[in-house]
Amino acid sequence: MNQVKIKYVDKTYKLTRAAAPLSFMLPTRNSRRSPLLWFDEERGENRALRYARNQKSPFEDEQDGNAIVEPVIFEDGFLVVNRTNQVLQKFLEYHPLYGKYFVLVDNEKDAEEEMESLAVEVDALIEARQLSIDQMESICRVMYGRNTDKMTTAEMKRDVLVAAKKNPQGFLDMLGDPELKYNSSIQKFFDEGYLSTRREGTEVWFSTDNNKKKMLTVPFGVEPTQAAASFLKSDEGIEALKMLESLIED
Repeated sequence: MNQVKIKYVDKTYKLTRAAAPLSFMLPTRNSRRSPLLWFDEERGENRALRYARNQKSPFEDEQDGNAIVEPVIFEDGFLVVNRTNQVLQKFLEYHPLYGKYFVLVDNEKDAEEEMESLAVEVDALIEARQLSIDQMESICRVMYGRNTDKMTTAEMKRDVLVAAKKNPQGFLDMLGDPELKYNSSIQKFFDEGYLSTRREGTEVWFSTDNNKKKMLTVPFGVEPTQAAASFLKSDEGIEALKMLESLIED
């Protein structure tokens, strides 16, 4: 029977933080301040880790008394570990910060994820270019809070394309949201002046020819448009919604 030969390779690790420091030192020995423990399923116990290049194992209980602890430092967010340093590769694999602070660089996986991201961006841009004027108006009102009556078609197309490129998945999710048209109408009520805010945005008032009454007090941390949208959907506000919709349709 042919025995499978293990192939040892160089490995590169990278920090997961977006803004990696120029130099980052990884904890290399178990301590109260930095517990480095790996749970052994077979033994049913936590085993302390310690990196010592002159040892054959990353576990303290398998090392002799001559362990020489060495620092492990990421430079510019990366750490390259030669195939001849298997104890460090194993130490990093078992390290409790693996997957949280740092990961193994997988070029194939990274390429696949980048392709998926680019595909979503392309889909979003295609959808953005195919939108009708009414749909673009709805998106500009909801995403930017813009009064589209004062925007040219070119300005709306530009803003919609920018939104699709900046957050492709969020843009596609918004297009599929049945609330898009409703939220656009709410924004238009404010744009057309049929609803207004007072007291630094803490109150929403009707501003129609026949109704100058206060609609609601805006809850803390909520946008006036969101508060109005919730109220006008309620049993109390449904008649007011019908009235406002008739005004923007005229």
